[in-house]
Amino acid sequence: MAAFTQPTVVVEMVVLAVCVALSWALVGFLRKALNLKGERSIWFGTRVVDGVLFPLALLCLAYAARAVLENDVPVAIFKVAIPVLFSLVAIRVGVKVLQAAFTEAPWVRALEHTISWIAWAAMVLWVSGLLPVILNELDQITWKIGASTLSVRNLIEGLLTAGVVLIITLWISSAIETRLLRSATGGELSLRKAVSNASRALLMFVGLILALSTVGIDLTALSVLGGAVGVGIGFGLQKLAANYVSGFVILAERSMRIGDFVRVDGFEGFITHINARCTLVRAQDGRESIVPNEMLITSRVENLSLADSLLNQRTSVSVAYDSDPEQVIQLLLNAVLDQKRVLRDPMPTVNLTAFGADGLEFSVIYWIDDIENGQGNLRSLVNLAILKALRDNNIEIPYPQRVVHTRS
Repeated sequence: MAAFTQPTVVVEMVVLAVCVALSWALVGFLRKALNLKGERSIWFGTRVVDGVLFPLALLCLAYAARAVLENDVPVAIFKVAIPVLFSLVAIRVGVKVLQAAFTEAPWVRALEHTISWIAWAAMVLWVSGLLPVILNELDQITWKIGASTLSVRNLIEGLLTAGVVLIITLWISSAIETRLLRSATGGELSLRKAVSNASRALLMFVGLILALSTVGIDLTALSVLGGAVGVGIGFGLQKLAANYVSGFVILAERSMRIGDFVRVDGFEGFITHINARCTLVRAQDGRESIVPNEMLITSRVENLSLADSLLNQRTSVSVAYDSDPEQVIQLLLNAVLDQKRVLRDPMPTVNLTAFGADGLEFSVIYWIDDIENGQGNLRSLVNLAILKALRDNNIEIPYPQRVVHTRS
């Protein structure tokens, strides 16, 4: 408190304000130079001051200013400002990386609060001078595991190290995923999604191994246990493993892609997500089906848009025997061609398919290439146009007819 009453505090506040202005100007200049206006970014956030780069640049400038001021005046403001900025950088990195890596996970918010509380608590202990004392006391609480001796301080430092390593690996994997999925569509999107998932899993595994090594855990002791546990888990999770392998096979061979219209197990819809374990199929009425990837590999699946987006539709109509077949064919063809969604190449076809018990039976076949706009609505419009054309030309659609013979 005595240090805060010194006249040099005014000088420190002015220097800190200059550091804030320089950091704000630097981040604003880089945002404009990189054309990141309105784009979500871990480094830059959505505004100038809510990304990682602003507090990081301010922290570096504050360190430099403190080193310069310490030669001439006793510092007080910077002894508090630097721990605060360090905690702010830690919170921003953790929160922004988690938001980018797990955009829809419900537990992310709770984890963000936990990171904030830990960072601010560490800052208070640092500023008050209690942090070294508490760490020294925690270092006295020890227990022995085999040939190794662990303390509470080692455990806390290990957890923090593991968290930092995992945050860094998540940051790298999020950057890789953003770069891979940028401007990708269709089958290319599916393949890039597979590469992104594989890279994230690999980085997380490597990060966890590095974190355990940093703590001082002997990984050779875990290898035998891991092998035994792996064998047991392998037998118990055969189906789950099969689904994961099937997911990578689907994404690699691109027989089914995001956006394809498929029919599987009596359910049809568009593929919206291909995950490592399952595939999400959304019907046009809003229903969603979660299909295990193994089913897509081992069972019959109709992909209506694998080779191209063309889809064949047909409808049947019966007219009285006294109708002119040539006129009926022309009317049916005109009724179909009146619909804008019906393709002209290939052209619709109308065929006399059978001499039915009640009348002449015609089949109308036409093609569309916009399945996403619905099928039933177009079939209804075609049928209404056919019905109107037949009625306008006084062509009878016969009722069921039967000939009854009676004995006198």
